Amino acid sequence: MRFCEQDIVFAGGSTGQSIEIPSANPVNYHHAISRSADLPRITIDGKLFLPSGKQSQVEKYPLVMVVPGSLGVAPSHLAHAETLVGEGFAAFVLDSFGARNVTSTVADQTQFSFAASAYDVLATWKVLAAHPRIDPGRIGAQGHSRGGSAVLTAATRRFADAVLGQGAGLRSVLAAYPWSGHQFLDPRIGTTEIRVLMGDADEWCSPMQVQGHCHAIQLTGGAVTMRLVGGAQHSFDRGTPIVDVAEASVSPGAPTVYMGDDGAFIHPLRDQPDAGLTDRDLMIYALKARVRPQEREDRKPRRRERTVQGGYGGVLEPGLEST
Repeated sequence: MRFCEQDIVFAGGSTGQSIEIPSANPVNYHHAISRSADLPRITIDGKLFLPSGKQSQVEKYPLVMVVPGSLGVAPSHLAHAETLVGEGFAAFVLDSFGARNVTSTVADQTQFSFAASAYDVLATWKVLAAHPRIDPGRIGAQGHSRGGSAVLTAATRRFADAVLGQGAGLRSVLAAYPWSGHQFLDPRIGTTEIRVLMGDADEWCSPMQVQGHCHAIQLTGGAVTMRLVGGAQHSFDRGTPIVDVAEASVSPGAPTVYMGDDGAFIHPLRDQPDAGLTDRDLMIYALKARVRPQEREDRKPRRRERTVQGGYGGVLEPGLEST
């Protein structure tokens, strides 16, 4: 059953309202930025939760968009949304997978592009900003793993300006254990504020790569901070035991791929942007670059997830502030 077909009611009485989002399927960032007239269109969806009881008297709510990772919408994402609603925020849980007939991207992240994931976030912002109960100036996004990558890209002005128009977009972003393998050479984020949460033991995404991404944003004057959580692994807030996912394909140590102002990828071994490069081209390169030939037959990357007890943004202590 698709997420949009489920009836979800939080303990406080807030009922999820399914909302359709007109979005697109760009093959890469260049497609979204420089050839937007050619974008294949798709309608995705998600659920909007508004506070109930006494809090329901508010005319317009600030909203946090919850953007899941490679396994799609999970109970942990709904738990985050419920916490937010209990604090007086509206929450929207985005489902980028259902309309694309995707259940997981763990074994193949190229079933739809990372540009499409970021485009979904901005397309959702556009719909929610027009909602009569939502304050368009106070819409933020909380993304997890692949969803964390999506919200970071959606906050980047080179991408957001092309999709939404000059200066429009997210007020703030929380990126939980994101992948920063794709970065714009111009990483400016305008007035958006970014907070990153990541475990220093993450074996799925590179903390060092994300630190570098944050520093690049800081050098442009952007408001971004990062908290490293001691001993935490990937998906540390998921609420499940540590597990191995044998089919996972990961390469956290592969080189960063940059994008030019027009969105074209720049291959790590080349100097010039190439508008024809796709996520798949670069994922294959990354896996080959990370694993030496003699290891390719017997090395199987694994994904591990750690249980952490706690509420919104649950973290392990001790933590390390890195700004």
